[in-house]
Amino acid sequence: MTSRLNVQKIMITIIIFIVSIMFLLPFVWMLSTSFKIEADVFKFPIQWIPERWNGFNNYQQVWFGEFPFYLYYWNSIKVAVLTTLVSCTVSALAAYGFSKVDFPAGKWLFLIVLATYMVPPQASLVPQFILYRNIGLFDSHLGLILLGSFSVLGTFMLRQFFMGIHNEYIDAAKIDGAGHWRIFWSIALPIVRPAVATYAILRFIWTWNDYQNPLIFLRTDALYTIQLAMQKFTTINGEFYSLIMAAAVSAILPLLIVFIIGQKQVIEGIALGGVKG
Repeated sequence: MTSRLNVQKIMITIIIFIVSIMFLLPFVWMLSTSFKIEADVFKFPIQWIPERWNGFNNYQQVWFGEFPFYLYYWNSIKVAVLTTLVSCTVSALAAYGFSKVDFPAGKWLFLIVLATYMVPPQASLVPQFILYRNIGLFDSHLGLILLGSFSVLGTFMLRQFFMGIHNEYIDAAKIDGAGHWRIFWSIALPIVRPAVATYAILRFIWTWNDYQNPLIFLRTDALYTIQLAMQKFTTINGEFYSLIMAAAVSAILPLLIVFIIGQKQVIEGIALGGVKG
């Protein structure tokens, strides 16, 4: 029986390893292509390790060429980081209020908030566009940040973790004279920190990859985010795949760094969700 289980584990491990390799191959090819000269991109069999290296010129042209990626990088980092900070703060405060503050019609208000999640984002684009034009937030990074500052999914997700905090902690803090603001910052928030970190990673990735909102609400080239810059760069350099791959590697690098740094918090968040209550 034991040997049979060992064989099954080995087979499952082999299958997972093969599937992992299949998922990694496109990324490896993209990384390899970004260091090649254009003539070697489609050579067959594939040169996983370039014979003729041209990485310095490729990345130099991407970052400091006609389309300066350093500017678009800065724009995306600014928008993504500020949106993540504001969204985490707003979602955490709302989640705490809906889970630990007893106020009239609180459950009904939360249901109304959840109901807005059923409205497709595209349905509100025209009203948002008109509103932003009228209040002066069109073609600005502040407008993009405000668009992502509130998340129904973030509020719902964090509320579930706040509900897992025993009310005894809250009651003991109230007896000691702490108000909800002190309880939130000193007790509740530190307990659900892994969950907030998990949502922060997701929010950063969503904002970094967002193409629709910058496309609609930005017009000035100097304000473009990395996704708009990628589309414009690809349109101009569509026949130079080595340059496109260099740009793609540059675009996904921050996402890899954020995930590698935050993966421990993601695992802790999953574990916290499994034992809450």
